[in-house]
Amino acid sequence: MRYNVVMTVPVSIRFSAHLLDRLRHRAQAMTGASVAGLAQRLIDEGLRMSDHPGVIFKDGATGRRAALAYGPDIWEVIKFLREVDERGPAAFDAAAEVFAVDASRISAAVSYYGDYQEEIDAEIAEADATSAQAERAWRIQQQLIA
Repeated sequence: MRYNVVMTVPVSIRFSAHLLDRLRHRAQAMTGASVAGLAQRLIDEGLRMSDHPGVIFKDGATGRRAALAYGPDIWEVIKFLREVDERGPAAFDAAAEVFAVDASRISAAVSYYGDYQEEIDAEIAEADATSAQAERAWRIQQQLIA
């Protein structure tokens, strides 16, 4: 996930000793993570998951991102829906078939996209750029071995 740099506001919050200990250990295990930063990320993700049931967050080569539980990343669903020939419910059905999930989960991805369009569009742009770069490298390789 890409967080915009925004001004933070201090807030006092009390955690149980056990929960604070877990939070500190998790932050220490993450390179460069602070307890406050980790708490903010977890609260933000928790609120997003509460607002969009079926959406989770996972780590990967491109960083932390929203995904359908036991399914594709949200950006993958949105990219597919943009590129598929079908429209309306048929597009949802096509996506559900391709990603092997129920159409209601495709709807959850679209709902999430509605709230976080800029974030998902940036992930799609990054994936497109990475794909184009890999294709250029492959073409050069093919020219060298042909």
